[in-house]
Amino acid sequence: MISHFSGGLAGFVLLGLAAPVAADTFTLRIGAGHPSGPSVYVTDVEKFFVPEVTRRVAEETDHEVVFIEGYGGAIAGVSETLEAVQNGILDIGAFCMCFEPAKLFLHNFPYYAPFGPQESTQAMAAVRAVYDEVPWLTEQFETENDQVLLGLHGWDNYHLGTTEPWETVADLKGVKVGGAGPNLPWLEFAGAIPVQSALPDGYLSLQTGVYSGWLMFPSAYLGFKFYEPSPNYKLVGFGAMPVNALTVNVRTLASLPEDVQTIIREVGRAYEDQAGASLDAAQQRGLDGLTAAGAVVTELAPEVRAEWANSLIGFPQLQAADANGRGAPGTEVMQAYIKAVTDTGYEWPITYTLE
Repeated sequence: MISHFSGGLAGFVLLGLAAPVAADTFTLRIGAGHPSGPSVYVTDVEKFFVPEVTRRVAEETDHEVVFIEGYGGAIAGVSETLEAVQNGILDIGAFCMCFEPAKLFLHNFPYYAPFGPQESTQAMAAVRAVYDEVPWLTEQFETENDQVLLGLHGWDNYHLGTTEPWETVADLKGVKVGGAGPNLPWLEFAGAIPVQSALPDGYLSLQTGVYSGWLMFPSAYLGFKFYEPSPNYKLVGFGAMPVNALTVNVRTLASLPEDVQTIIREVGRAYEDQAGASLDAAQQRGLDGLTAAGAVVTELAPEVRAEWANSLIGFPQLQAADANGRGAPGTEVMQAYIKAVTDTGYEWPITYTLE
C-alpha cells in the first residue's frame, strides 16, 4: 500500500533565495507468489526492476522510492497476486497468468500452441508482437482488474521430469503429472493423469508420490531441486512460455508524480526487454546444473516428439473457440501468435490452422 511523506523547507526563504522544492518519499509494496532465486521472473524483479526504479527516481527526480518486498508468497500467493494488486494489498505484483484461468484465460495463449520457440528471446518477441497487435490484451488489465501492465516475462523451455525413466508416450499412461493448469492438456495424448499444482508444492508432492512427474523448465527444476525426488529429466521441448506479468495498481500509479510514473513505466518495459536473454541464460544454467547434480538428462526421440505434437494440432482452435465464447478475441489472438512465431524464423514442427 502506497504511502509518502514530504521533506524540504517549503515556504522558508533564506537570504532572498526560494526554498527547495519539497521532496517526497514513496513507499511501495511489491511482491510475487514465487520466490526469488529459483523463479527467474521474480529474480529479475528483485535484482533489476526494484534497484533500477530506486536508482533512477533518486537520480532523475526530486523524490525517493522505497520498496517493501514480499516474494515467495510473503504477501500474496501465486494465485492471489493479481487480486492483491487489484485491491491494493500490493502496489506492484509479478505473477504467472497461468494461475488466473478465468480472469486471464486468453492471456495464456502461448500455452495453447505448444512446441513453439525453444528460446525465450524468440518467444518473448512473438508475444510482444501479439500484445502490440491486439490492444485488448493490455487493456484488460486496467478495465477488468484495476492495474496497468508494466512488462511481460515468462518461463524457459518446458520439458518433463519424472521419478521413473520413460521412452515412449505409452510409458506415461496412468502416470500422475503435475502442471500449472493451461499446460495440463498437453498430457492427454500420452494418457498421463494431469494434476493441478504450483512450484512451491512440487518437491514434497514428488517426494510423497502425490504425482510422479512434473511439466517443468530447467531453471526451476534445478532451482527447486526437483531432481532429487524425480531425477529423470526428458527434453521434450514444449516451448518457452511468456505468460508472466508485472503490473501496478491504477490508483497507486495515478497518485505518483508524473516523472516517477514515467520511470516506473520505462523500467517495467526494460524488465520485459531483458527477460528473453535472462531466461535463456537461466535455461542453460539449469541444464548444466541438472547434469552436474546427477540428474539423468535425455532427449525425447524425434519421432515420438512429432507424434506428440501432431496429437495437439487442434488445441489452438479449441482454445480460441473457448475464448471467443467468453467474449474475448480468441481466434484473432491465436492467429496473430502463430504468425508472430513464424515471423521470428522459428519453424513449427506442425502446422496449426484456425478457422
